[in-house]
Amino acid sequence: MQGSGLSTSEKMPKKKTKVSSSKKFLTNFKKKLKKHQEIINKIVGLFLVIMALALLTFRLPSLKLTPSQTNLEKNPIVINSKLLESKSGDRIPVKVLIPNSDIDLPVTPSKIVNGYWELSETTASYGLGSGTPGTASNTVVFAHAREELFYNLKNVKVGDIVYVFTKDKWYRYKVNKITQVYPNQVEVIQPTKKETLTLYTCTGYNDEKRLIVTAVPVN
Repeated sequence: MQGSGLSTSEKMPKKKTKVSSSKKFLTNFKKKLKKHQEIINKIVGLFLVIMALALLTFRLPSLKLTPSQTNLEKNPIVINSKLLESKSGDRIPVKVLIPNSDIDLPVTPSKIVNGYWELSETTASYGLGSGTPGTASNTVVFAHAREELFYNLKNVKVGDIVYVFTKDKWYRYKVNKITQVYPNQVEVIQPTKKETLTLYTCTGYNDEKRLIVTAVPVN
């Protein structure tokens, strides 16, 4: 019988082998897996960002506080025994003004309770027993690091001018030093031989440190 003129390969269409089908399946599977993995990574990343923001916004409560630590939270400034002497009521600060940092606060006297200065929730505080403006001593004024209080104290720079008002006078100081200390470093509020103004607030992670701004009188 005479042939049709077509070769066997031309007559019979090629079939895809099982191997090529398996490769295609694996390729598609890998693509889908990669796509799902990218989605999972994005979800995990978003979750971590939310957790980080939550930690920055809300303070985690301490699991256990000793009595001394509890006192320190409520009354963060431990006084030096040399500061227990009383001062004239006419010279104690009633207002503190730092124009460059937008701080303008009334100042109220802070009593000594169990060896700590009380901390006002609404005003800056003057540490009773510390120095007074216009005398060779260390005048200590402190407040919470909150909006409307000493939050902007972190913006103060060396050379800035600070005004302290008493009942009948005002005094001008220039910032000469800015430091951070731990709460037990009470030397920053000790009496001084020269007239000094010390401004004091909380700083650092979880308020673990104290921001100390010192200033000296200028004409």
